[in-house]
Amino acid sequence: MACRIVIVDDHALFREALRALFALRNDFTIVAEVVDSKAAFGEIVRLAPDVLLMDIALAHIDGLALAEALKRRLPRLCIVVLTASATDHWLRDALSIGVSGCLLKDASYDELVLALRSVMDGKTYLSPSVSGGLVNDLLHPGRQQRAGSALGLLTERERRILQLVAEGLSNRAAAELLTVSTKTVEKHRANLMRKLGLRNFGELMMVAVETGLVEKPGNVLRLVPSRAV
Repeated sequence: MACRIVIVDDHALFREALRALFALRNDFTIVAEVVDSKAAFGEIVRLAPDVLLMDIALAHIDGLALAEALKRRLPRLCIVVLTASATDHWLRDALSIGVSGCLLKDASYDELVLALRSVMDGKTYLSPSVSGGLVNDLLHPGRQQRAGSALGLLTERERRILQLVAEGLSNRAAAELLTVSTKTVEKHRANLMRKLGLRNFGELMMVAVETGLVEKPGNVLRLVPSRAV
C-alpha cells in the first residue's frame, strides 16, 4: 500500500513540483495539499495520513506548534519538516516534540525519498545539510563534552547498543544480533540515555556520530531525480 502524504505549504510552485515528482511513483501518494494553515489541523486529523510533509514557516500559525498539536492527536503520524533555512532552536524543538525528519527545501528529490522511507521505517532522518553545523548547539553548551566524557562510563554492552540503535536497528533487532532478550536491550538503552543525558533518538544519533560510534551520513545527490529510487 502506498504511503499517504499530506503537504502543508503556502508556496504553490513548490507544491506543484512535489505533486509532479510523486506522480511518477506508486509507493507514495499525495492525498491532500493544505494551503490555509488555519484549517490545517482539522483537515489533517480528518485525513489521518501516514506522513505530513510541512513547511515550518507558515502564515498565521507557528509551524512547530501545529506539529506538536498533531503529534498529541495523531501519535503515529510521521512529520517531516521542510525549511528554507536552518537554525539551532527549531531543530532542537522539532526533535523534542517528536518530529520524524528535518531537511532543507533545497534538498534533492533523492534525499526527500530517503527521508520518507526512513521515517516510515520508524527512524529519525536528519539531512546532513541540516545537522552538520548544528550538533554542538543541539546538544547545548558543554553537552557534547559531557557526552564524550560520559561514554567512558558506559559498559561495553551499553556502548554496543548505542551504536546499533543509532544505526537504525530496533530493540528487537539489536537483541537478536546480541543474542539477548528485548527487555535487556531496553534496559541498557534506558541506562545509556540516562548516563548521557539524552531525551530522544535524534540526540542519541548525534552523540553517536560526534563520538565516532557511527559514521556521519554522506552527501546525497541534489536537484532533479536522475533515476528511480
